[in-house]
Amino acid sequence: MTCAENPILVVDDDRASRRLLARTLTAAGYACAEAESGEEALELVRKQPPCLLLLDYDMPGLDGADVSKQIRADPSPAVARIPTIMLTGHGGEESEVLCLQAGADDFVTKPIHPEVLRARIETQLRLRSMREQLLKQNEELEAWRGNLEQDLDAAQRTQRSLIPATPPALPGWEIAGFYRPVIQVGGDIYGWLRMRDGRMLFWIADATGHGAAAALLTTLAKLLFHHANAENETPAEIMRAVDRDFRSILGARSFMTAMCVALDPQSGASRIVGAGHPPLLVARHDGQTESIASTSPPLGLVAGSSFTETPMRLSSGDLFLLYTDGLYGAGESDQRRLAPALVAKQLLAAPGDAQSFLQNLLHEPASSPAGPVPPDDIAALVVRRLNGKN
Repeated sequence: MTCAENPILVVDDDRASRRLLARTLTAAGYACAEAESGEEALELVRKQPPCLLLLDYDMPGLDGADVSKQIRADPSPAVARIPTIMLTGHGGEESEVLCLQAGADDFVTKPIHPEVLRARIETQLRLRSMREQLLKQNEELEAWRGNLEQDLDAAQRTQRSLIPATPPALPGWEIAGFYRPVIQVGGDIYGWLRMRDGRMLFWIADATGHGAAAALLTTLAKLLFHHANAENETPAEIMRAVDRDFRSILGARSFMTAMCVALDPQSGASRIVGAGHPPLLVARHDGQTESIASTSPPLGLVAGSSFTETPMRLSSGDLFLLYTDGLYGAGESDQRRLAPALVAKQLLAAPGDAQSFLQNLLHEPASSPAGPVPPDDIAALVVRRLNGKN
């Protein structure tokens, strides 16, 4: 809406003053309309909002202040936002305050100097244009945000489908997982696979960054682990294949940390391989805790990395925890950051099943994922051997 489409409305009960002002503005290139009273002005404004209102302060009936207040209170934004310049014959600060309190954007004191009035009009029209541009940009930004949220929601559903919804049925073992991104999607992922020799491969990965870019890397990570598991026999070979394929696809532009545990469900014997990932934590049934550190750099970071396996055996009541580094900041305050040994002891002391272990550790109510936003994505996987024969 511009002044070419909507005129300036001149409101003054004095016919001579009103006509003179309208002629002056018309000669300066402005389109003008006239109203001789506050009542007529309100009727015209609501029928077709002008681009600007020149409003005499002193009028019988509805004066300038009354008209301005009703305009500002109008439910239509097109009316309520009309730039208004009050014309007043009263000088002094008190008169200025009254004009501004009534909702005027500016005021001009009579007798009116045409150059001063034109300058005030141009200023208000420029501010009006800037305000309209800002509103348009805000609308575009809001539409973009809505589209982005829809995209993120779709990405969230897709990524959630990559995270196993229920643990595998493994007689003699309890398995529980937990996943919470900083925003809708994140860079953490975990899973489990049956190896060719019958062992279970539990794996976890943490891609660099957050959000959609990191989430795409988790999709790649799952594909690579599934492919490598189908074609290799040992956890070291699997990790080597994932590293090779990850680097061949992305070069050295991205990397991810990862760890996997190849578990024999019958004997409890395990082989661990870590690539730049936080240490595996082990809580023994007798109260002892252990940690097994990664021995290789993150996947995709160094060409030709070597991967070695660390042996471990789990007895009845023992458990291990795979997790991403977001777990260290999962406490309820910034002062509470979880050290590896504390994590293992808390898991061991927690009552109930494996899922309860994770809920207790993360102070996360089992019925709701609501809570403080973590500083990093969190993924965790607990595997516990049930009491029975070793």
